[in-house]
Amino acid sequence: MLQRQGRLSLSWEGDRHASLRGLPDLDSGAVTSPFALRAYLNTCTFGYTSPWWDWARWSREIDLMAARGVDTPLAMEGQEYVWAQLWRESGLADGEIAASLSAAPFLPWQRMGNIAGYRAPLSATWIARKHRLQGQILARMRALGMKPILPAFSGYVPEAFARRHPEARIYRMRAWEGFPGTYWLDPSDPLFAKLARRFIEIYTKTYGPGEYYLADAFNEMVPPIAEDGSDAAKASYGDSTANSAANSAATRAAALPPQVRDARLAAYGERLYASITAAAPRATWVMQGWLFGADKTFWTPEAIRAFLSRVPNERMLILDIGNDRYPGIWARTDAFDGKNWVYGYVHNYGGSNPVYGDLEFYRRDLGALAGNPQAGHLRGFGLFPEGLHSNSIVYAYAYDLAWGQSAQAPLAEWLRPYLRARYGTASPALVAAWQDIVRGAYATRYWSPRWWQEEAGAYLLFKRPSLLGADYPPAPGDRAALHQGLAALIAAAPRPWPRLLAYDIVDLARHEASLRLDQDLSAAVAAYRAGDVARGDAAAARAKALAHDIDALIGGQQETLGSWLAQARAYGTTPAEQASFVTQAKAVVTVWGGAGHLSDYASRAWQGLYRGYYWPRWALFLEDQRAAAIAHRPFDEAASLARIRAFEQEWLSDGKLWPGQAPADPAAAVARVLAEADHD
Repeated sequence: MLQRQGRLSLSWEGDRHASLRGLPDLDSGAVTSPFALRAYLNTCTFGYTSPWWDWARWSREIDLMAARGVDTPLAMEGQEYVWAQLWRESGLADGEIAASLSAAPFLPWQRMGNIAGYRAPLSATWIARKHRLQGQILARMRALGMKPILPAFSGYVPEAFARRHPEARIYRMRAWEGFPGTYWLDPSDPLFAKLARRFIEIYTKTYGPGEYYLADAFNEMVPPIAEDGSDAAKASYGDSTANSAANSAATRAAALPPQVRDARLAAYGERLYASITAAAPRATWVMQGWLFGADKTFWTPEAIRAFLSRVPNERMLILDIGNDRYPGIWARTDAFDGKNWVYGYVHNYGGSNPVYGDLEFYRRDLGALAGNPQAGHLRGFGLFPEGLHSNSIVYAYAYDLAWGQSAQAPLAEWLRPYLRARYGTASPALVAAWQDIVRGAYATRYWSPRWWQEEAGAYLLFKRPSLLGADYPPAPGDRAALHQGLAALIAAAPRPWPRLLAYDIVDLARHEASLRLDQDLSAAVAAYRAGDVARGDAAAARAKALAHDIDALIGGQQETLGSWLAQARAYGTTPAEQASFVTQAKAVVTVWGGAGHLSDYASRAWQGLYRGYYWPRWALFLEDQRAAAIAHRPFDEAASLARIRAFEQEWLSDGKLWPGQAPADPAAAVARVLAEADHD
């Protein structure tokens, strides 16, 4: 109600509190949601955003959850403390356990079974700190009446455990994104039930009991249903040279008679559920439904039905998280064949932060879902971002929709009190400017170019350089409407700019300028490729100037490369640990790892990265292109890429901390960047 009256705004970027004097004598009556549950967070969030959070930051996030009415958030911190105890009880030495656990920013993918031991060992002090932190997190969540979703055992075991148990049905899974295959214990093996039960027993003793337990056994992984558990079958997964065989699991599975495939999937689902309730009899098994959209070839409606078939409907909760990218899974599966489920959107991938979202889509989509007789046992709504701290308007609007607020009203009616609460003013000109901004930027359901030609990165500048950049497609959205709306917003802004209005103007200017920078980059690549050195030089010079001006502009935003590295460094207790954490923090937002296409997946529009990482890579590439054009010789793209990779590795370990520096005059910095971006 306070936001609707324009008196209170809460967001990642900061709060604004207006006077509470003169409150109207108003009883709003009961405020209810059409959704019994409001879920939040993604397993990946704990790597892309929160690996270095302290209690103050977590406390703040929990308060924001409560303000939005979130009651079933994921709570994934602190589980490595339990893993370590479980594996110690299983006979593994502390060194083996540490070597099996990935570095902090990469742990979510270890928890889901995609990787193991990447950039190991995991710091013992980090584990201890997160152990204490999880106790505080759960206490606050429970005090607020939330029912956090806790981790369960999904079958993945350390390589050292697999070697100690050659008799067990343990499969070497496929190589995810070029990482070595991980080890998965078949739920039919007696060891599975024992480990799963003991994990929850230790977890309960450590953190208290839960109602919801998350177990994602096959996140972007192929279930080994083509094998029968024999020694020969295990060898095809277990042999260290057999990754190619493991990667053909889907082909072998497709050749199986459907009844064989379905029986094995049904057995997996049944035993995963039973392993949770053996230690927590009243628990509900929770799983993310991402895999059903990410691999439609394997997860046909029949395969999904089989996997879920032996789990009681009321004791399962499927988080159907990807309806902004993979819509309609629930419709193709008869609403997950009677299971309880939560509808939602990922919205953010990797913490990458172009300005985007689709407010009108959310309104129409949730409106069509409400009361749909085909929705079965729909119980909740949620947002499941892989990373936080960008596009906060999306989260404010979507959770208001989840409470039925403004669901049928025109967006302008919601914008007016939202802007008044955020800025302290909502003049007709300001509202009109934001309507243009929504048309220009917030009408994009999924930021498609961020994964283009198998290369990640929110903008072309953020992608590892390639000759393909000459053909980079236009960004989604209406550039003209965005330009018009931003200009109108600046014209309508009171002077001096209110703090949150200044924040939004800077963010929008950064985004518009980044789109123009991409055009210049693409033009430079095309010109040098055509041998037009003069045109290439002009385009490259414009791109460089924009990269440096944008970098100077965004030093006052919530996050910079320097703030991210400072958080990581603060988690260390020794100089060596601090240096290691800084390198890990750099890696996850740049090169990531593996032999796949994860480089720049978590690209960030941060000060320090524009001038210190993204532009230097492109400068090397354009320099090599230019030299080839002048010498009238073929461009050696492979050699140039080798130089770039060498630069990336040197940058990771150079020890630089890139402290942030806010512009002294944000309005002047915005004007300079927009003038540079507005050239013909």
